Amino acid sequence: MHHYIYKYHKSFLLSSVTKSNNNIPKTMEFSKSIPTSLLLLVAIFSINYSACVADPDPLQDFCVADLNSADVTVNGFPCKAPSAVVSDDFFFSGLATGGDTSGMFESNITQANVANFPGLNTLGLSMNRADFGPGGVNPLHSHPRATELVFVVEGELLVGFVSTANVFYSKVVKAGENFVIPRGLVHFQYNAGKVNARALTVFNSQLPGVVLAPFTLFGSKPAIPDEVLAKTFQVDNNVIDLLKSKFVGAGGVY
Repeated sequence: MHHYIYKYHKSFLLSSVTKSNNNIPKTMEFSKSIPTSLLLLVAIFSINYSACVADPDPLQDFCVADLNSADVTVNGFPCKAPSAVVSDDFFFSGLATGGDTSGMFESNITQANVANFPGLNTLGLSMNRADFGPGGVNPLHSHPRATELVFVVEGELLVGFVSTANVFYSKVVKAGENFVIPRGLVHFQYNAGKVNARALTVFNSQLPGVVLAPFTLFGSKPAIPDEVLAKTFQVDNNVIDLLKSKFVGAGGVY
């Protein structure tokens, strides 16, 4: 099909040049046709490329993840044998109840991705449940492999992200409302209310991944040198040591 599209645009360009004013010198005709040709090629390339930037499309009805296969390494998870697939592989009840919000951020994220819901393998989507106590926050983080759609179920949340142009976009999202967070951008959700809040977040990846800013910067193993962090944030090493004391060994699993 791509070959057909190329032939069509090529013949279109040739006929356009042939029908152009005969008084125009051939060198000018040639120079005018180059930008158009390049634009068409770039457009075709962009369309094809845009179809390849999310999880790949499945090549069969399903590919239930074999999470116990240790001898096969693929981009994702290998499939269970179809004869071993059962209805429960396509069922997950983990989002039915909320998690403990008494931790350091007064929030809890319950995941439903391919790592604990094998039926999602190759299907290109996953979901989280986010529970917040009053003042709770899902701290600054990003998802390198997915766009996120936030749907508030209960209460209201301040949801925001920062673009690559360093522009901050935010909105107080109430129950029944949505807010979308583009792929890879740093964002958060914060419960500024006095009652609990709950949201469902949907991703266009079976395993969106997460980079939690505080744990990444101040709790990595091995640790980022104090000198690098102190210079980055323009503070002295005592401040960095204080921050590291809060996040080293504190977890950070999203």
